[in-house]
Amino acid sequence: TEAVKHASFFTHCFCIIVICLSYHPPWPLFTAIGVSFNCCSKFYPGSKAMSELETRAVTDFVRSRKDSFLCFLSIHSYGQMLLIPYGHPNYTAPNYDELGATEAIWKVHRTNYTVGTPPDVLYPITGSATDWARMQGIPLTYIFELRDNGTYRFELPEDQIQPTCEEAYRGVLSILNNIEEERS
Repeated sequence: TEAVKHASFFTHCFCIIVICLSYHPPWPLFTAIGVSFNCCSKFYPGSKAMSELETRAVTDFVRSRKDSFLCFLSIHSYGQMLLIPYGHPNYTAPNYDELGATEAIWKVHRTNYTVGTPPDVLYPITGSATDWARMQGIPLTYIFELRDNGTYRFELPEDQIQPTCEEAYRGVLSILNNIEEERS
């Protein structure tokens, strides 16, 4: 199943409501691009900002410790991308060119990952957890969209799970090493 989704049940919809927690930020209407306000859509962000307990828990945790965060990662499937802020087409984070993680990922199994902002490599999406984390002052925020590139979508074959984990590990390690180098 898709790990970024959360099922909630409401009496006003005649379907199972699946709220995309990745695009469910603690501010209203910033999610107007790339989501659907149809409660049956897979891109439904919820009825209001922070309507889900999971979102409130993560938000409270990050806000209470935001000065100690150097990096915020959101790991998803699928697409083989490393997305950086922002999802809105009119904004770009100042650290846009800092990424060497895709090269580290490629060296593991020669799998290509695309790097860029969501509007540049995918489509505009606003209200993502990583955009919110960046706006909280966390300097480096990323969305890893792991394997595959669309053939298997959310159901990777078993023989691709370990290579995907190895690539993600190398990518995260590259990001953390870059952070450590900059701090020293």
